Amino acid sequence: MAQNENLAQLSEAGVAVWLDDLSRDLIRSGDLQQLVDERSVVGVTTNPTIFAASISGSKSYDDQLHALAVRKVSVEEALRTITGADVRDACDLLAPIAAARPGDGRVSLEVAPGLAHETDATAAEAAHLWWLVDRPNLFIKIPATVEGLPAITTTIAKGISVNVTLIFSLERYRAVMEAYLAGLEQRLAEDPDASFEGIESVASFFVSRVDTEIDKRLDAAGADASLKGKAGVANAQLAYQAYEEVFTSDRWKALEAKGARPQRPLWASTGVKNPEYSDTMYLSELIAPGTVNTMPPKTMQAYADHGQAGTAVQSSYADAEKVMQSVADAGIDLDDVFRVLEVEGVQKFSDAWDELTGSVKEQLEDKA
Repeated sequence: MAQNENLAQLSEAGVAVWLDDLSRDLIRSGDLQQLVDERSVVGVTTNPTIFAASISGSKSYDDQLHALAVRKVSVEEALRTITGADVRDACDLLAPIAAARPGDGRVSLEVAPGLAHETDATAAEAAHLWWLVDRPNLFIKIPATVEGLPAITTTIAKGISVNVTLIFSLERYRAVMEAYLAGLEQRLAEDPDASFEGIESVASFFVSRVDTEIDKRLDAAGADASLKGKAGVANAQLAYQAYEEVFTSDRWKALEAKGARPQRPLWASTGVKNPEYSDTMYLSELIAPGTVNTMPPKTMQAYADHGQAGTAVQSSYADAEKVMQSVADAGIDLDDVFRVLEVEGVQKFSDAWDELTGSVKEQLEDKA
């Protein structure tokens, strides 16, 4: 069938359409392939919350869980075997896209959230997951914590593609881009003949959670209500401005000349939390070439139904700066906002990981 016109136009504007969801049922039913064929989907992201929902709500994992239970494998090994299998199958399904569109056709798998503040353990798990899935179109998700930054550099230097997740502030985003460039440079320093072929990275800049936290604080401060629902997009627009600065620099051009590819901005957390806002605002207002927008199924459906592209991000920098300054002038401590969002983000994924681990443990015991 034909591609959905709204999503196809988004893709033509330079925004790669990725699905923020994955399950064995989605792959086996042919629904993921249908999204590729009809909804312009060219990538998939996952996280512990997504896997917790998919494994606990499906019988498609029963046979594998039974086999793992009979073998008496650990819960951790079972969890990685199951999630690794789904990601591997999704990588295979998207392999033709990866071959045709460098940077797309990728599937993301996250390191255990409990390692978010452990540099060496994060880098070690990234290498293990890369080996486990064993597909060139895999992304390893590493959180953009202070401790995660050197792990990103180490992982990129090893030739492993990385999706950097949980980015909220411009300051941290610039540190993430620095970590990526440093990883490429370290790779060359260790081997001047090293290739950058196949090494890709995206930087997942979270959007809706910024509005949720700032709106709450604006209400508490009795601030101008017209500022609500503006900071998430403005913050992301300024992130794209930072991206343009870094990836047109002389430092970048030297790496690009050796075959390196830019680390694309990825708009994450694009499902609208406030029902008073347009349900497509984090798609229509973040149109820019060389970006990725990873969408929950509900948000993708909304844009397919009635989404309309807004003004290009590059024309919005001045207005975005005004929005963020107005929010700060209203008494909102943005540094604290971003700190809280990072702490909560890591905790949410850790809680989902614990839920997933508990679910797998229970099912292993049932099927032993």
